[in-house]
Amino acid sequence: MSAYQPAPPERDTPGTSPLAPGSSPSVTPPDSTVVRTGALSWLLPRRSVLLALCLAPVLLGVVCLAVLASSTGMSAGESLRGLFGTGDTAGVLVVREFRLPRIVVGLLVGAALGVAGCLTQTLAGNRLATPDLVGVNEGATAAVVASVAGSTTGMLGAWWLGPLGAAATAVLVVLCAGGAGAAGYRLLVTGIGVSTFVGAVSDLVMSRQNQATAGGVFLWTVGSLNGRDWAVGGPLLVILAVLLPLALAAGHRLQLLRFDDDTATALGADPRRVRAAALGVAVGLAGVAVGIGGPIGFVALAAPVLAARLAGPTRVPVTGAALTGAFLVAAADALGRVVAPVEIPAGVVTSVLGGPFLLWVLLRQDRGRTSGKA
Repeated sequence: MSAYQPAPPERDTPGTSPLAPGSSPSVTPPDSTVVRTGALSWLLPRRSVLLALCLAPVLLGVVCLAVLASSTGMSAGESLRGLFGTGDTAGVLVVREFRLPRIVVGLLVGAALGVAGCLTQTLAGNRLATPDLVGVNEGATAAVVASVAGSTTGMLGAWWLGPLGAAATAVLVVLCAGGAGAAGYRLLVTGIGVSTFVGAVSDLVMSRQNQATAGGVFLWTVGSLNGRDWAVGGPLLVILAVLLPLALAAGHRLQLLRFDDDTATALGADPRRVRAAALGVAVGLAGVAVGIGGPIGFVALAAPVLAARLAGPTRVPVTGAALTGAFLVAAADALGRVVAPVEIPAGVVTSVLGGPFLLWVLLRQDRGRTSGKA
């Protein structure tokens, strides 16, 4: 290895001037803008901000379409009159008390799944390492399903058991994989094994239930927002208000872990604490999302990948993944209400669309490896 040699000084050219004495070159990344307010300053990535500004009206449009989407035969005019309270009593009840809270819950669930997938993918360094595939979602599902064992009412179990089941499964996966800093493929393979086992336990519990209970829980286990109202939307909003800022902070720190641990430590990050914090936030988000909306598949995989494609590879796209995840769930839920005579759960819609997307991700990774060897 040759010793580092400084580059020779550049010659002055017309239109340029050397740095003034005592000044220093700018260290602002070329894709970012510094915003200063007094003694405070923020580094805003221009491409990520542009992505958020573009996704916001798209998301608003999807919400408007979801308000109008009906599986009961209501026309668009009746839905609008129900939304503004000028329609008949039944229309106002359907839109304001059932459809609107369901849309809001879907947006929050999608945002939570998108951010959880973004953190786990970045943490493991593998796009396939999402809560869907590493056992976290299965743990949350198993906890909620187990809570209805022996019930005869057919009512769904307590949603807050989802984060507890997700946390227990995450701890098991991390221990079996040898730590949160294990290689991405090892974490992924371990998660798939644990997910298969936990999923089998859920199926065993379901098979021992009576028809009323099994039927009531089945729709939720494929990922459905049916029946979700403000009673769960309020706590979900509070939880996301706490966890999303933590996710933004964790995503900022995870950028340093793209280097090796020694470099990250030299830059002021503690790799073990960063991994533990990022994993804890991701598990909390995924657990509460699954506990409320069920295991809606492929959102945690697709949302970060799409956000990264739009925001650029130099950032951890936490905000973009949240907006993209919210869009995917809201769109899937609205599509499931109008695409067939009988309502299709959002999780079924995302799974149908997510299969080809997964193949695209795998084939794209293979082409990347092949071009890298060439």
